[in-house]
Amino acid sequence: MFLDLQQKPILTQKLVMTPQLQQAIKLLQLSRAELAEKIQQELAENPALEEAAESKAGENSRDLADFYEYLNPYGYSKGTSQTEAREFTGFETYTADRETLTEYLLRQLLMVSPTAEEKKIGSLIAGSLDADGYLRVSVEEIAEMSNCEPDRVVRVLELMQAFDPPGVCARDLRECLLLQIERSGAGNPLAGEIISSHLEHLGKKDFRSIAKALKAKPEDVMAAAAVIMALEPRPGRQFSDEPSQYIEPDIFVFKIKNEFTISLNDSGLPRLSISSFFRKAMKNGGAIQKETGDYLRDKLQSAKWLIKSVHERQRTVFRVMESILKFQRGFFEKGISHLKPMVLRDVSEDIDMAESTVSRVTSNKYVQTPHGIFELKYFFSSHVKTNQGEPVSSKVVQEKIRRIVAAENPRKPLSDDRIAGILQAAGIDIARRTIAKYRENIKIPPSNRRRQF
Repeated sequence: MFLDLQQKPILTQKLVMTPQLQQAIKLLQLSRAELAEKIQQELAENPALEEAAESKAGENSRDLADFYEYLNPYGYSKGTSQTEAREFTGFETYTADRETLTEYLLRQLLMVSPTAEEKKIGSLIAGSLDADGYLRVSVEEIAEMSNCEPDRVVRVLELMQAFDPPGVCARDLRECLLLQIERSGAGNPLAGEIISSHLEHLGKKDFRSIAKALKAKPEDVMAAAAVIMALEPRPGRQFSDEPSQYIEPDIFVFKIKNEFTISLNDSGLPRLSISSFFRKAMKNGGAIQKETGDYLRDKLQSAKWLIKSVHERQRTVFRVMESILKFQRGFFEKGISHLKPMVLRDVSEDIDMAESTVSRVTSNKYVQTPHGIFELKYFFSSHVKTNQGEPVSSKVVQEKIRRIVAAENPRKPLSDDRIAGILQAAGIDIARRTIAKYRENIKIPPSNRRRQF
């Protein structure tokens, strides 16, 4: 057999993800906090980048005006910019560091004049608690770590379980609640029996089964349940050092007279520019080695692409918000009950942009509206048909379910069938299983768990 090897040119089309395109896509899907962190990282790593002096001072500048002009074709609002907001030093800056749960327990341990062995065991116990105040390691593990007998560990553990906050150092929820019942001296032995043997029934509010099993009166069971529900299931909660997560909107939508104005929130985002020192070094550096020149040109190109990508991200976010406002004007005018069904394709076709791009833009981005702060994805939802054949947003249906449940008799909560009947009477044809799904979406428990006595 004779094999003839030949080269033939073939023309094909292929999508190539350049580094610049990859960077633009990554920036697009970042949240506002992540974008600010990314910019600060680039400022630290790229000598060709610098923060504009006007941005540092927090004042409007020619650079800012240029940025507005860059977005001007899309009606970017100049009058409602957030760049003039002044920073202030919070009161917490001057407050002392909060005492941790571990420190609080060890301070109490020192007050009982412990031996050296008890100090060692107590330190291991306090250091092994989780954020809720529960001991998540066994007595045997503590004994092995401290090189002490298990019965000595148990003795110190029982001592520390009597410390504040009540219920601390428990090994599970049942023990935590029992410790609090014993400490409170509530004088309700039935509560202790329920915690010991019927915690699952209590969670389901199945008081009849508890009363039958314990041969007690239903009213006594309900009184004991009220005592238990007043206890703290997470005794370490007050010492939690987890920072609060505050949502800072990416966009503001204001209503001025009869028109809505869209403004991007640029407060806290550094205004980037090419370093003037770097430009001069490139221009007047004279003869430099090839490797050095390549490095400088690479950093300069990288800085230019970052600035362009950040501007393009802001422009894209603005365009998507502008389209959402057009489709959902009823919501911005009158609230959630006027939200319309909308999918990504609607916005995609409106602004001639890929659905995947719209999806990235609407993830982890928030808008401040006259009705509160919402994630951009909130405005996209499926629809349910009414008896008149007109579609209504699933978000509107969920809001109706929320209001129906809020108005129900807590002693006789409505079943999903009853809720479906109420909605059908209002012209919304919806199945019971759909009610159950929507109810779970908005974190409303089933009727048997909503019942109050």
